[in-house]
Amino acid sequence: MNVSEGQALVCCKGIAKRYKKGSQWVTPLEALDLEVQRGEFLALMGPSGSGKTTLLNLLSGIDSPSEGEINIGGIPVHEFSRRKLAAWRAKHVGYIFQIYHLIPVLSAFENVELPLLPDGQSRRDRRERVEAALALVGLAERMHHFPRELSGGQEQRVAIARALVADPELLVADEPTGDLDRQSADAVLELLCNLAKEQQKTIIMVTHDPKAAAAADRTLHLEKGRLLEAENVH
Repeated sequence: MNVSEGQALVCCKGIAKRYKKGSQWVTPLEALDLEVQRGEFLALMGPSGSGKTTLLNLLSGIDSPSEGEINIGGIPVHEFSRRKLAAWRAKHVGYIFQIYHLIPVLSAFENVELPLLPDGQSRRDRRERVEAALALVGLAERMHHFPRELSGGQEQRVAIARALVADPELLVADEPTGDLDRQSADAVLELLCNLAKEQQKTIIMVTHDPKAAAAADRTLHLEKGRLLEAENVH
């Protein structure tokens, strides 16, 4: 593992999530504890309905727990209002999804620039950040290409650059290789590994692919809302 003990970025204690579906209460997560170190690349695996995406949503501030504490970088995000959580999320979390969600009529540069527009940064500052993010994912020479002119793997790298452009502490990835061929998937996994190792980005990835999980520093297995197994991969 490329991280040091005692440098936890994510610290969860006793988190649970419950919601009502019709007349029944559903509990995707129950009494779960978790620590993720700074610069760690963590994979989450488990069958459908095991609570993986629910956990990812809680850690990234998309949703709030019904019980328990979630501290990210020492900040008790479980105490935040929905509005404050959204503001925190915009600055501290980057998202990578299976579907790239690129806007077809915008170039790679313009797609990556989108998260910076609400902040009121100067055009020069935005350009510097976008160019740096695209260079980091190896697409500096493709910044003016449109999504239709890129391969699936290149589109995903644009999406990763977009997630990186605001320099977040935490990257969350939901099946980031699920829509890619093996070669493109391997390239994306290598990029994620390098981001954790060289840029000290903390990455939490949900995947069903054992090969993708094997690229991570550590794999956690969820089943029926509980953490059943922790396996050190490296």
